Amino acid sequence: MALPVSVVVVSRGRPQALARCLMGLAQLDYAPFEVIVVTCPDGEAIVSARPDASFFKLVGFDEPNISAARNLGIEQAAGDIVAFIDDDAVPEPLWLTHLTGPFEQPDVSAAGGYVIGRNGISFQWQARTIDCTGTPSPYPLPDTKPAVPSIPNGHALKTEGTNMAFRRSILRELGGFDPQFRFYLDETDLNMRLAQSGQKTAIAPMAQVHHGFAESERRDASRVPKDLTQIGASQRVFLKKYCPEPDQDRAWMAFCEEQRLRLFRFAKKRQLNATQMAQLLRGLQDGGAEGLTRPIKTLSPFVAVSPAFQAFPGRPNAPRVVLAGRIWQARRLRRDAAKLAQSGSIVSLFILLPSPRFHTVSFENGGYWEQFGGRFGRSERGQRFSRYWRFSTRVKEEIARVTAVRG
Repeated sequence: MALPVSVVVVSRGRPQALARCLMGLAQLDYAPFEVIVVTCPDGEAIVSARPDASFFKLVGFDEPNISAARNLGIEQAAGDIVAFIDDDAVPEPLWLTHLTGPFEQPDVSAAGGYVIGRNGISFQWQARTIDCTGTPSPYPLPDTKPAVPSIPNGHALKTEGTNMAFRRSILRELGGFDPQFRFYLDETDLNMRLAQSGQKTAIAPMAQVHHGFAESERRDASRVPKDLTQIGASQRVFLKKYCPEPDQDRAWMAFCEEQRLRLFRFAKKRQLNATQMAQLLRGLQDGGAEGLTRPIKTLSPFVAVSPAFQAFPGRPNAPRVVLAGRIWQARRLRRDAAKLAQSGSIVSLFILLPSPRFHTVSFENGGYWEQFGGRFGRSERGQRFSRYWRFSTRVKEEIARVTAVRG
């Protein structure tokens, strides 16, 4: 029998992104799972307006601290496993199946999956490790099978905040997330504590979510930062907590230089001007100074409570439907796809143009997955720039590419 899972979604000030995320969660092919939404009043209104609102565990919270919000979600979690996804992300239908697979090994305490970027195909993040400065490094895996890498002392296997899961018992024992990290490095801190306590973390490459980078109070829709204060504060807290004291200032200066170069890249694209860059860098330094004043505390285990499990229906064993056609058939196909999705199917729509246009994949507001691009164009970006395909062969190739994550 599958492990019961509690899925926690934190959302603040992004109601439309939350609505799309919940639509995706409602199509998960897994049972049993529950959904806990920790959100602001706008998010509460989105949940309450859904026809399945009674199936959600809804927790009101309207403060800019994702760690505190996630802890509220953990308090309400009744599943053996607690999974986390961001409000600007959508999971593939078999997400939980793949993400929970490593927990069949009793010594695995945490698991993370891969995160797909805005084009819906290329990976934003794959397997990574982090060191005592919080710096991530790629960790290549030989294939797509779940793995439990052996990580050197002083390092940890990184799980991404929008695609990670933990045994509830371990999460509660460790005290959940540290509220000193308002959003930046919050899960990274937990990864380090897991590693220090000897817990094993797995990576499940086929557990995949699509991450959109929705606009927030910290960045705009183009990922240009609006404020670096909390990033600076969290970085300083992390260094105080894990980096040897003689190395902390050097690591801080290296981090500041990295942020300066990041801003310069935006400036080269004319997305920032000199005044904005200066303001952002001042905020970074102010945050760093404030972070030095934050106390390092040992988190207390959660008080033992036993909330009731509130099973969410999802779409276990839902029928899969594939629709495919040319660009001039798009309007009808999209209408049909939305109807089929509304009737309970998990729908993949492929629309091909007679061109070498690169492909994109998106989860549409109609509740279906759409892949759009040229019949001769790339889907995976490592493919040849242009290749001749018969229409039916190309569709079969793309179906095969997504079957393992979508079913």
